[in-house]
Amino acid sequence: MIIASIGKDHYRTEMISTVHRLIADEPEEVGGKNLGPGPGEFLMMSLASCTAITLRMYADRKRWPVEKIRVEINEEIINKTTVFLRHVYVEGEIDETQRARLLQIANACPVHRTLTNPIEIKTEMP
Repeated sequence: MIIASIGKDHYRTEMISTVHRLIADEPEEVGGKNLGPGPGEFLMMSLASCTAITLRMYADRKRWPVEKIRVEINEEIINKTTVFLRHVYVEGEIDETQRARLLQIANACPVHRTLTNPIEIKTEMP
């Protein structure tokens, strides 16, 4: 379970998981204090971190000589569709076949699968 809690301090939101606490906020130009990433940034961070972790797990399992993985996510709206452009940079001595396999694995990370499949959100106010 994830809990988000906001009081009267404009837009500063505390997010709590089972063992972690993070702050989300909005930039000063829209009334926040920029104390943490905004919700959209957290979404992109989720995709980037899941991709990096998934690739690291796969490369380690295969014992490939991957030294570092960096994932960059940019967002744009094209014809009312949100498009995430994901750049994956892999440092290490890997060949083209391994690079192609890592690209396939990036597209199979759990957050990627969630975002590219139908999502249903049920909201209740008990």
